[in-house]
Amino acid sequence: MFVFYPDQYLTPAYRISPFRTSDVTLNYHFPYNNTIENYLTDRFKNLSYIYTINGREAINIALKNINPGTNDVVTIFTTSGNTYISSCVTSEIEKYCKWSRRMLSETKIIFVNHEFGYPYPGLKDLKEFNLPIIEDCAVSFFSDDSDQAIGRTGDFVIYSFPKMFPIQVGGMLVSKHKDVLSQYGNPEFDMFRYIKNVLSKYIVEKDQIIAQRIRNYFELKSRFGSLNLHERFELHAGVVPGVFMFRTDNYNIDLPELKKHFWTHGIQSSVFYGEKAFFIPVHQTLSSDDLDYFYEVMKLFLKNK
Repeated sequence: MFVFYPDQYLTPAYRISPFRTSDVTLNYHFPYNNTIENYLTDRFKNLSYIYTINGREAINIALKNINPGTNDVVTIFTTSGNTYISSCVTSEIEKYCKWSRRMLSETKIIFVNHEFGYPYPGLKDLKEFNLPIIEDCAVSFFSDDSDQAIGRTGDFVIYSFPKMFPIQVGGMLVSKHKDVLSQYGNPEFDMFRYIKNVLSKYIVEKDQIIAQRIRNYFELKSRFGSLNLHERFELHAGVVPGVFMFRTDNYNIDLPELKKHFWTHGIQSSVFYGEKAFFIPVHQTLSSDDLDYFYEVMKLFLKNK
């Protein structure tokens, strides 16, 4: 059986990230390993890249490099096109200039958010504006699209490692302009070494990570579908999901209450603001039993609502 409404000090900890408490000591003991560099130099050949502490720092460096004026505008495009955009993105932009969700005469930068691992459609069309493009692939490290455009179109591309790997820190900024990142250093030595050791341990498991995320996605799709809660984004070939998102429009659900309910049961989750949709973890360290727990927590909410 599962314990519902546990004591607040005895809740489990299911994160959107695959990082678990046990990874603190596991990661600490990983030996020196540089395998990640072989992977990155092959993947990003003819490009330049630097490691960062997180995705926000990568966004900041990209903006600093483009250097917009305070009255300039960054126009944000997202996969869904709805009103949702993380404050992690907008707060970094606001350090330099303004932002908008539509093209304006003041637009000087285009920012593309490949939401939750799902590529923005029509990415190549944005090049017609002849403006610098920043691609936010924070949750899309392994995702690809039919045009092979994601992560290959922008002047700068942002990645966040905790979104895909069991690690607490680490991001990356990639640029098609070979020399523009040379003035920026990597994180301090011990942190830099730690990030590379952990990534090197897991990058060789790339195929298993992708397969398990997709397997978990379809298991959750089946379970939640039986509750008449259906996927928000269709999982196309090449997409590696960052979350499992489901629609709630078949019910009159109080989404803030649903969020409170999931967090009470130790499951990091959130409302897809601007729509009747909600998302929960789907990562590779979740077992089938964990997915059963998510399903039972959801079923309990529907029973009691």
